[in-house]
Amino acid sequence: MSLLQSDTQLNQRSYYEASVLRPPAAPALRERLQADVLVVGGGFAGLSSALALAERGLSVVLLEADRVGSGASGRNGGQAIVGYASGQGPFEEQLGQADADRAWALSVQAVQRVQQRMAQHGIDADWKSGYLYVADSARKARQLRDDADDLRQRGIDLVWAEGDAVRQHIDSPRYAAAAYEQVSGHLHPLKYALGLQRAAEQAGVRVFEQSPVTQLQRGDPALARTEHGEVSARFVVLAGNCTLSAWGPQVAPEIAPRIMPVGTYIVATPPLDPAVVQRLIPSGAAVCDNNFVLDYFRFSADHRLLFGGRVSYTTVTPPGLKELMQRRMVQVFPALAGVPIEFVWGGFVDISMNRAPDFGRLGDNVFYLQGFSGHGVALTTLAGDLVAEAVAGQASQFDVFARLKHQRFPGGALLRTPSLALGMLWHRLRDVL
Repeated sequence: MSLLQSDTQLNQRSYYEASVLRPPAAPALRERLQADVLVVGGGFAGLSSALALAERGLSVVLLEADRVGSGASGRNGGQAIVGYASGQGPFEEQLGQADADRAWALSVQAVQRVQQRMAQHGIDADWKSGYLYVADSARKARQLRDDADDLRQRGIDLVWAEGDAVRQHIDSPRYAAAAYEQVSGHLHPLKYALGLQRAAEQAGVRVFEQSPVTQLQRGDPALARTEHGEVSARFVVLAGNCTLSAWGPQVAPEIAPRIMPVGTYIVATPPLDPAVVQRLIPSGAAVCDNNFVLDYFRFSADHRLLFGGRVSYTTVTPPGLKELMQRRMVQVFPALAGVPIEFVWGGFVDISMNRAPDFGRLGDNVFYLQGFSGHGVALTTLAGDLVAEAVAGQASQFDVFARLKHQRFPGGALLRTPSLALGMLWHRLRDVL
């Protein structure tokens, strides 16, 4: 099964899609257009870029292969987190301490920018501040304590708990330690994506859906072609992430091997008694453990438990997914035994080899944003601001990320997925030891 076929199937029972009223579909591109900037991809990164560019007075066309927010941006865990999936290691090793510290500060700014965007444009995406990091063993608790100390040194106020005190933060027998902070938070991702679309269109961005870019002729201007139209632009921002090469294999073939599509899955319960919700996670925080193959979960604004985790390093959905996820949920919250699962969905996120974001240029006027590695809710909004600055000639912050070196996944197109699957099996074994 192809990536696109699997991705379409995974979104058929999405709570997020069921809980919004989408606007009428934007038209497909069926003409020849000129613009200052073409943005390819209607997820968080593309929408944030388009909005920031239009706010700078540039004419912007955005082409989305499916519907706005139909990919990872409209179906993820909704957790906006400070920091990077890679940790600070790649930044410190490659950029030096000063720019690594700068990158950290930008990650904190990224969470703040999400909230500023919502306030500025009246986007009601059910934002809730608060994040709870948890560990399910003594070994993982020691690692979490080190991570918590590091966060404190970087200016994040934390409340630490271990042993019986953990139950004050989460009513679960599973966890040996927890750390709580209020800089990070969570939201309804599809509401946020659709709010960004509305804001971008109000700023003058022309949005076209069902318009995959199949060819990109580089130059000044660049020329992008779809099945029925084309766009000529001085600058291009490629924000299609792991589906970019699935729709147009030759659009940017040199960057595609540096990211890998990884399937991740979420289930949702029916609305629960608010008293139960308050007892299970009193702060209402989003929660994530510190295993390599992690569980992440939170309560929605209408009191559903949204429980995510498990991964697939092929395009094949794990068999018995609903039952598997329900068992994991009950292991965390035994009080929810017998609670049915109402929604099951998933999608593909783009991870880089070192799990650091991969931003850069192809020539002088084609920018790309990819490799968010599960931290995209906040970082994509920041990425949009940075690429808009770079297009306007102020690239110092964008270049902090562009200087990071990224490797291709080993094995080429045929072998990199099996190679990664074997590597992830090793990490799963480490999680349970």
